[in-house]
Amino acid sequence: MKRTYLGEFEEVVLLTVAVLGDGAYGVAITDELDQQTGRSVSISAVHAALHRLQEKGMLTSHMGDATAERGGRRKRLFTVTVLGSRTLHDIRAVRDQLWKSIAPNSLPAVSI
Repeated sequence: MKRTYLGEFEEVVLLTVAVLGDGAYGVAITDELDQQTGRSVSISAVHAALHRLQEKGMLTSHMGDATAERGGRRKRLFTVTVLGSRTLHDIRAVRDQLWKSIAPNSLPAVSI
C-alpha cells in the first residue's frame, strides 16, 4: 500500500479531530490545538489542513444542526476515516520504533 505523507501540522489536526470525536469542528479544533500544544494557529490554517485531509481521504465531514449560539448557522463536523486512523497508527508505530532504537544515554539530558 502506498503511504500518504502527512506534515506535522496535518498530523496534529488529524489527532485533534480524533480527540474531539463528535464535537470536531473548525473553532473547537483550533481551541484544542492551542490548549494541547500551546501553539496559536489561525482558523484559516486549520480549515486548509482539514480540506487537505479530506482530499486525502483521512477525514469526512457533514453539516451539524443549526445552533442558537451561532445565530442559527450550522457547523461542519469532521470525523476520522479508517484510512485516517490507519495512517495515525502507522505514524505512531514508526515513531515508537525510532524511539526504541535510540541507545540509552545517547541523547543529552533535558530538564522539563
